[in-house]
Amino acid sequence: MKAVILAGGKGTRLRPYTVGFPKPLVPVGDTPVLDILLQQLSRAGFNDVTVSTGHLAELIRAYCGDGSKWELALDYTLEETPLHTAGALKLVQTDATEYLVMNGDVLTTLDYAALMDEHRASGAQATAVTTTRDFPVEFGVVRTDESGSLVGWDEKPSHTHEVSMGIYVVSSSAVELIADGEALGMPDLLMRIIEHGGRVATHHTDEYWLDIGRVGDYEQAQTDFEAERHRFLGPESESDA
Repeated sequence: MKAVILAGGKGTRLRPYTVGFPKPLVPVGDTPVLDILLQQLSRAGFNDVTVSTGHLAELIRAYCGDGSKWELALDYTLEETPLHTAGALKLVQTDATEYLVMNGDVLTTLDYAALMDEHRASGAQATAVTTTRDFPVEFGVVRTDESGSLVGWDEKPSHTHEVSMGIYVVSSSAVELIADGEALGMPDLLMRIIEHGGRVATHHTDEYWLDIGRVGDYEQAQTDFEAERHRFLGPESESDA
């Protein structure tokens, strides 16, 4: 199975940790998040991984090498100019008819192999992985009528939404919709698939997921990873810790 890890961003929201360090190599516990992802992919049966690089690409190459550490065939692409999450896929050389695409700053316990199986069975050109998140409002929400009179008050309500986890399965036919050198985000590609008559499926999961994009999220990832290391790296990781 083929996977593409998007690791080309500058990680500006995670400064100062990423001033001289690519975000995928920022450690969670004693292990860079990219290393965690590669271990998970290898355990899930993937054998071929492309890391899409840009900012500080040489450090990622130096750390990961040829992938033999994880029993993976690992290669790289380099964005000379930012191509965003979907545009970077045009640089990937592969004969795979579909492949997993994921951001390089994700900490999750998602079953990648089951996701691939579900995508293949769906017949869709792409699958977006989603989960549920609650978004609290920090203020009292006031409802008024046309005269300005108070008719209702919701004190710090919470809204629930289905959100993207930054993990997708993309078929090669969908990548053909991207022009060479085009900077394109994944949401734009998914909508383009639909506009061209294709189907985009979703895969909902309640598995653990954290986007390590901000300092607060990074600190939470440290706590969660150390508390339940085995959930991310398997039972044998407890004896190695």
